[in-house]
Order: sequence, then C-alpha cells, then structure tokens
Amino acid sequence: MAGVVASLATTFFGLLLVTFFIGRVVPIDPVLAVVGDRAPRDVYEKARLELGLDKPLWDQFARYAGDVLSGDLGTSVLTSRPVLEDIGRVFPATLELATLGVLFGIVIGVPAGVLAAVHRGRWPDHLVRVVGLIGYSVPIFWLGLVGLLLFYAKLSWVGGPGRLDVFYDGLVDPVTGVITLDAALAGEWDVFWNAIDHLILPAALLGYYSLAYISRMTRSFMLDQLRQEYVTTARVKGVSERAVIWRHAFRNIRVPLLTVVALSYAGLLEGAVLTETVFAWPGLGQYITNSLLNADMNAVLGGTIVVGAVYIGLNMLSDLLYRVLDPRAR
Repeated sequence: MAGVVASLATTFFGLLLVTFFIGRVVPIDPVLAVVGDRAPRDVYEKARLELGLDKPLWDQFARYAGDVLSGDLGTSVLTSRPVLEDIGRVFPATLELATLGVLFGIVIGVPAGVLAAVHRGRWPDHLVRVVGLIGYSVPIFWLGLVGLLLFYAKLSWVGGPGRLDVFYDGLVDPVTGVITLDAALAGEWDVFWNAIDHLILPAALLGYYSLAYISRMTRSFMLDQLRQEYVTTARVKGVSERAVIWRHAFRNIRVPLLTVVALSYAGLLEGAVLTETVFAWPGLGQYITNSLLNADMNAVLGGTIVVGAVYIGLNMLSDLLYRVLDPRAR
C-alpha cells in the first residue's frame, strides 16, 4: 500500500511540474491577461509582483504547488470566479456524458471483442475490426456534425445541441449537476426525457470511440487466452463452448480488461473537448476550450490538473480492484 501511495504522490508531483512549466512556456503573458494590454506600466509591474513572477522559478513552483494542494487553482479571468468553483459547476456535465459513453462501449465492445476472437478470420471478426477501424480513423467532430445533420436536422430522432431545450432550462435545481439525475430526483420526467433526448447522440459518439478501443483490446486478450492449454483441456473434457469462453477464458482477462476500461473512461473525460464543442455541451472540455481561446491560463491549467488527477485516481482504483479480482496480486 505504501508503494501505491508513493507512486501516486510521484505521479501527481510530475503532473504539477508539467502544468507549471506549460504555464510558463506558452506565449501568453499572465499579467496582461489580468490587467489588460492597455494598463499603465506601473499597474503592470504591481500585478507582476503580486503574482510572484519576479521570483526564481523554483520559488514560483513551490507557491504554485502549495496553492494547488490547498485547493486553490486561481481565479478565472473569464468568469471572475475561483477556477475550482467553475470546474465543480461544469464537470458533472462531462461526467454524465462520459459515463454513458463508456457504458455504451462496455456493453457493446466487450461482447463484440469476444465474438471476434471466437470467430477469428471469419465475417464476425472482420466486421468488428472494420467497425473498430472506422472508430479510430474518422475524426469525432466530423461524426458529430454528420450525426447532427442526419439524426437531428433531417430525421428529428434526437435533440439538438445543448443539454436541454430552452423551454426546460432552469426548471430543475442543480443538486448534483447531473441533469438526468436531478430531474429524476425532482420528479420532473418531462425534463428527464428531454435531457436523455439531448444526451443520447453525443454519448453514442463518445461510446463508439470507446467501443473501438475496448473491442480491439478484448479481442486481443481473448485470442491469447484461447491459445492456452487449459482451454484445450476444458474442451477435451467436454465442457460446453459457452462455458469455455465465458467461465474460463473471459474470467482470465478481467484484470487487464479493467485497466482498458479505466483508461478508456479517463480518455472520454479528457477527450470530450471536440464533442462538447460540436454539441455545445457545457462541460469541462468546452470550459477549457473557451478559456484557452481567451488566454485564461488559470482555468486551462486548473482543468488540466483535474483531468490528470482523474487519470491518476482511476489508475489507482484499477490497481486496488486487481487485488479483489486476482488473488495473486495480493
């Protein structure tokens, strides 16, 4: 356990170090972002001293790390609110979108990967591989635009951009920030179904990206297990093919598959930037994008730290679950 904590601390220290130097090397003057490009020289110098930019880099980093560890990610220039408060407001929207997307990827991707491995070299295998290849190759923003044009503009099967229609906006108090959950808790089922209507298309697109990764890795893991001698022995003993696949082979890929799912989930939380931009989804990705376009580096770096912390947390969670699923890891 001590090793896990040490690894966690080292990784987070590296994350802080990287984000700090990113903030120093980008061609954006943090002082000008605060005081504006028309501020007098004395105002500029005063703000520079207040921000501590006159001090050595190691001193600046120490202050930066101390602020982050105390929960202070700075103040957003764009919203004039604490960055942590802004992130707490927008992150549930991204969490809602990514969670449904990764569930879509698991429910379809895992059986598809198993099917492809069992029927290696035949049409189910080729179909799964082609679907996965398209998911990897086609830009997600292009799929989003095509999806909006086809399913929203032409067929009217789903809701358009945003989380809700304007008519339903503000009818439910944001208790958790997850609009579907808040609407269900409040008993506002019209709002709930309207939110689902808007959620399903962007979540399906993110899920397709996740599906491509999960199905490919599941196929690879299963192919390795199906070559093992214990599978041949089980078949010789007359164990049914269904039991061989799911009770024996699949059981042995649960641990590495857990890592794949965790990384896929973290990737969706981070990689929802383009999807949120296309669908005007008010989540963390759109918040970081708007902040970057407005040179709001406190918000950009704060969002980056949160995404990195999510990666670290999910990796640690998967390591802990290893011990539950695989006694050998204990």
